[in-house]
Amino acid sequence: MEARLMNHLKNMLLFILLLSSGSCQNDLFLEFCGTWRHGRNPMSLNINLSTGCSGVYVSANESSLSVIGKITSQCTNFDVIPLNKYGLESEEDSDFCLHWQPLLDQLTLQIGGENIILCSPASPGNSCCTDLTHGSNDPEATYGIVNAKIRNDLVTDKTVAGYNFEGRHANCKLLCEQQVDWSSYMMRYQNSELPCSRKYELDLDNKSSGSSFQSENTPYVFIPPDVKPTAKVSKAAITFHKNNSVFQEGYDEVRLLNDVVEITVENQIITGLSDPIKICFKHDAIAKNHARTCVSWDTRRDPWQVKWVRDGCETRIRGDEDTECLCNHLTYFTVLVQLQPRPVRHLQALTCITSVGCAVSFISAVALIVFFCRKKKRSKEQSIPIHLGLAVSLASLSLLFFFTGVLANVGGESVCKWVGALLHYSLLSSFIWMGVEVFHTFWLVHMVFRPSPKTCVWYLVGFGVPVVPVVVLSAVGGVYGLTEVAPAHDVSNPYLMCWMKWQDHKAFLAHCLTNLTTLAILVLSGMVMLFLVYREIRTRDEWKQNRVAFLSIWGLSCLFGTTWGLAFLDFGPLSDVILFLSCILNSSQGFLLMLRFCMLDWIRKQARGSVLGSTSSGSTRQHMLQTSEKS
Repeated sequence: MEARLMNHLKNMLLFILLLSSGSCQNDLFLEFCGTWRHGRNPMSLNINLSTGCSGVYVSANESSLSVIGKITSQCTNFDVIPLNKYGLESEEDSDFCLHWQPLLDQLTLQIGGENIILCSPASPGNSCCTDLTHGSNDPEATYGIVNAKIRNDLVTDKTVAGYNFEGRHANCKLLCEQQVDWSSYMMRYQNSELPCSRKYELDLDNKSSGSSFQSENTPYVFIPPDVKPTAKVSKAAITFHKNNSVFQEGYDEVRLLNDVVEITVENQIITGLSDPIKICFKHDAIAKNHARTCVSWDTRRDPWQVKWVRDGCETRIRGDEDTECLCNHLTYFTVLVQLQPRPVRHLQALTCITSVGCAVSFISAVALIVFFCRKKKRSKEQSIPIHLGLAVSLASLSLLFFFTGVLANVGGESVCKWVGALLHYSLLSSFIWMGVEVFHTFWLVHMVFRPSPKTCVWYLVGFGVPVVPVVVLSAVGGVYGLTEVAPAHDVSNPYLMCWMKWQDHKAFLAHCLTNLTTLAILVLSGMVMLFLVYREIRTRDEWKQNRVAFLSIWGLSCLFGTTWGLAFLDFGPLSDVILFLSCILNSSQGFLLMLRFCMLDWIRKQARGSVLGSTSSGSTRQHMLQTSEKS
């Protein structure tokens, strides 16, 4: 214990000396914060950045915030960004912070809770711009920057139009060497960032075996022979970023591995490789119940914010400490690790139950469709089209859900966009037809003397209303597609299905607004309707004579909606029981519908003209009308 303590103290003394000799000579980073006082016009961000070290000028006026200067070693950026795309409104003043890290050639702006990357992290050259010192200020103005701070030190609480910062050149390689030992020491005790990214050049050749690279403490990189040298370019640049927090921004539910690999070929855009790039990450042991996913960030599509996507990458788990990524393009790559996984227990058993239930449900629903089509020709009963609509929607839902896994594995993302949208439409249509069933039966019992709405109205509601949200979500994009359901015993081998993309916040919001909201309304309305009908008929002779029959039919009628309400009870110690019960009942909706009408037919034969008569709800209304006329 004493030896470890002495060693710890020696290391602390060593790095204090390093810090005093290196870091105190150069003010390595700039953190400039303030509040932008602007008008009510649309806001924009003006960027004008180029290489050099003359300084940077940060200014603001009624409608724009500007960052202009020459402080980078590689980055050049000239653009105007409308800030409304980030949800920034002009009603209130906006807080912002500008962060400059010269050893990474990285410049970021935090404004309104968003992190905008003005210069992406890179490996700087021999010279970089440090010691950005506060220079002269612009005069006070109505609109500008108020409560300006440099590293939390208040400069002034007045509204100033702009601030100047002057820099000077420094030897980046020397600064990196001075900082590496300190950062390596700190990383043993806390999650600190390494000060510099490391860049290597890999010679490309025409060999059929491709090119590979690996250095100490870096991932292994293999570039396939498809990436061939040209007359102007014969090298690929590989940059390794270590523990850079900018890559983690906005991803609170997942953790990135320490390593981020950037692969580029100068002035070339390489995508769609038939033989993929291979990157092998070595990392600390990751438990099997924490999912790992290879992701990439396409800076051409999302240059201002880090957006990790799985498109174009395949994940292969080689062990608890090894993950292999196969990607068909060149950009930034890393591995996302789910922090708080909620894998599904007994997924294989639940999948089998659901498949069997959907198959039986589809066959039952098709049989009912044939039955109602024949009956519709012989009878003018108003409830038949409603029963037919519910049967059609359940048949569609059962068929699509039965094949969703197969289509996901065979068709992939492109097919799943269509199948996911159709499955969502079928689900919403089924929910709405269940609500129509409950409402129509309530109408016939509770509002005896009022004519029921026409059949075309029910069809418009049941089949037309679900089209609206599905079309809107399809137009928004990024909602439907390939999604994964991870089993508890092995999250590296997930079940694929076509549905809403749970990883996307838009898809989760759409699920809450459409599915859960419709389901909640359906369950509540079913309960309310049942209570109102019971209160209406409990004093009638029909209820006293056929109480069991009424309870049986209404129980099955409400079963169509309330079983889906089990989704709200999937928590606590009975979670597994609820999950199995929900799968059994909801996947068998078509069968339950057929069971309902079989019971009705049996009751009709037993009653022989009593309260239920010859049909389910239409005869109830007829009998009640006859009773009213007699009275």
